[in-house]
Amino acid sequence: MAWVARIPEIKDAVGLSNGEFGFVFLGSTVGAVLGAQIAGRAIHTFGSRPVINLSSFLLPAGLVAMAYSKTAPELFFALMLMGFGYALTDMSVNTQAVVVEKILNQKWMSSFHGMWSLGSFVTTVFGGVMISFLTPKENLLAVAAITLIAFIPANLYLLSPAEDEHAGDGEEITEAKIPFFGKSVLPLWAIGLGLIAGMVAEGAASDWGAILLRDNMNISKGVYASAFASFALAMITSRFLGDKALEKFGARNTVRYGGIYGGGGWALCLAIAIPLSSVATVPALVIANIGFIFAGLGIGPMFPAFILAASRLKGIAPAVAISRVGVIGIAGFFIGPTVTGVLAQATSLSWAMAYPVGMMILAGYMSRSISE
Repeated sequence: MAWVARIPEIKDAVGLSNGEFGFVFLGSTVGAVLGAQIAGRAIHTFGSRPVINLSSFLLPAGLVAMAYSKTAPELFFALMLMGFGYALTDMSVNTQAVVVEKILNQKWMSSFHGMWSLGSFVTTVFGGVMISFLTPKENLLAVAAITLIAFIPANLYLLSPAEDEHAGDGEEITEAKIPFFGKSVLPLWAIGLGLIAGMVAEGAASDWGAILLRDNMNISKGVYASAFASFALAMITSRFLGDKALEKFGARNTVRYGGIYGGGGWALCLAIAIPLSSVATVPALVIANIGFIFAGLGIGPMFPAFILAASRLKGIAPAVAISRVGVIGIAGFFIGPTVTGVLAQATSLSWAMAYPVGMMILAGYMSRSISE
C-alpha cells in the first residue's frame, strides 16, 4: 500500500488515462491469482514460514520495480511482481493466524488484519507527508528498504512448519489438490464470491479515493489522500474491534450489517459530496470522508470472517481452502480498481464508484455462505 498516496503522481508520470491506468492494475491481478494458486500447494508441502521467507524478498522487489517504471508495461510487470509476493504472504500469514487462534483458544483473526490495515495506513500517511519532500521513486525505495529489514526479525517468530498444521490438524484426511469446479467446492465458491465482493470495494476505496477527490471534487494536493486515510482509520478501528463483534453477533450478522449499512452510508455520502463540491469544497470533503469511514467500518471484518469460514470447511487443509478462496478474493482486490477504471473511462469516476459500493452491499448479502 506504500504507493497509494502517490497514485495520482505515478499515473501522471507514466501518462495514463483512467481507463489505461485501470488496465495496468491487471498486472496486480495476474500476479495475485498466480501467487494465491501456487501458495496453497506450497504451504501444504513445505509449511507457511518457508513461503513467507520467499515472499519477504518479492514484495520489496515489486516496490523497487515500481519506483523505476517509466512505461505502462514496466508498471504492469512491477504490479504483477508485487501482487505475486502479496498473495504468497497473505495466504501464509492467514494460515498461521488460524492455528494461533486454536492454540490460544481466542479470536484474533480480525485483530491480525487490523495490524495489516494499520501498516497500510502508516505507509500511506508517510507517502502523503513525503509528497513535499520525496519524489514517488524515493518514497517507494525508502519503504522497500524499511520493509525488507523489518521482515527479517518478524519471520523468526513465526510458527515452524512442524507447528502450523499446514497439511491439516492430523485428525482427519485433508486434500492438498482439489478441483476448481464441482459440487464438492461449491461452499468455497460461495465464500469466495462474498470475499471478492468485499475486496472489490476495499481495492477501489484504496486506489481510486485520492483520484476521486482530486479530479472530480477539486481537492488540493496533499489533502486528497484524506479519503484513503479516513477509510483506513475506520478499517483499523473495525478490525481491532472485530473479534469482539464476531464473538457477540456472529460472523454472519457482522458481515451482513457491515455490507448493507456500510455500503448504504458510503453511497449516500458520495451522492451528496460530489455535486456539493462544485459550490462548497470543505463541506463536500468532510461528507466524502464520512462516506469512506462508513466503507472502512463495514468492510473491516469481512475478510477475516470469510477466511475463517473457509479454513473450517471439512476435508480440505486450511492452507488449501484459504488459498483457493484467496484466488477468488484477492483477484477482487486488484480487479476492482481495473473495472472501476474502465467504468470511469466510459462514464465518469463519480458514476463508476457505484460499482464498488454495490459490491460491498453484495458482500453483506453473501454472508449467508458463512456457517455459524
